Amino acid sequence: MIDRTAAIEKPFGGIMSTSTTRTLIFAAAVLIAATVGSAAEVGPANGSLIVAGGAVTDPAIYEQFVALAGGPDAPIVVIPTAGTGETYGNFWPGLQRLREAGATHITVLHTRDREEADREDFAAPLLEARGVWFAGGRQWRLVDSYLGTRTLAEIWGVLERGGVIGGSSAGATIQGSYLVRGDTSTNTIMMGDHTEGFGFLRNVAVDQHLLRRNRHFDLLEVIEAHPELLGIGLDENTAIEVRGDWFEVMGKGYVAIYDSSKVVGDGGGFYFLAPGDRYDLSTRQPSREAYSPDPFEEVFSSPPSP
Repeated sequence: MIDRTAAIEKPFGGIMSTSTTRTLIFAAAVLIAATVGSAAEVGPANGSLIVAGGAVTDPAIYEQFVALAGGPDAPIVVIPTAGTGETYGNFWPGLQRLREAGATHITVLHTRDREEADREDFAAPLLEARGVWFAGGRQWRLVDSYLGTRTLAEIWGVLERGGVIGGSSAGATIQGSYLVRGDTSTNTIMMGDHTEGFGFLRNVAVDQHLLRRNRHFDLLEVIEAHPELLGIGLDENTAIEVRGDWFEVMGKGYVAIYDSSKVVGDGGGFYFLAPGDRYDLSTRQPSREAYSPDPFEEVFSSPPSP
């Protein structure tokens, strides 16, 4: 986990412990869950995810991605296909943040041709990759290029080998199973002509740029139409690190949880997690290490329908 500074004061009371303690507790929770439970129900059975809300400038997010891939020398594949460019090279500016985080072995993989994406030689860099990063843009472009192809199968292979998949903005939304803002005409349509994501997070819809773009109410219509889904909304410069069915919030902003099985206070449709907070994707329960009463005491299980 990220080595954050010690003793961060929480906005609604309580003091977070040192980053080292948080890291150990999170790792222990994941280990216990893996030991006493079966395969992950929502997150990846192997490997990890970094799901970022866009406009990421916090170097710790990129540094954690590189660390999870195995360090600076680990082979990393960057997929910029959500963007508007037709070609991308090794000097594309979108690689700069990863290089600043220490990555030295980066391969850019890009096509808009599904037949090419299905070729063995095109997907070959993924066979040795320990990390895959999806850049921002429009998530439907990733679907059109890679869904159902050999390339996507090999990306899954990175996870199965214990690697990491990450992405920001469109690269976050594509990691869910239900694709929001996937309409080819505009990104303001939440349920459009593309609704299938890559499914690294099962039964989950992911939104991004949450508070910066005043999108915090947008996932409500998706959850109302598909109450079985879990909605996760990420603010800019904020991410979650997912291991199995657990995630922890990192970065500078907040993550919103949309869950039809919960009510918040007098009936709010979502609640927020802060950096350092953890969440169990299988039980849909948040947790926080604090020296104050449980800040999630107003999150209740919804009463049964009459």
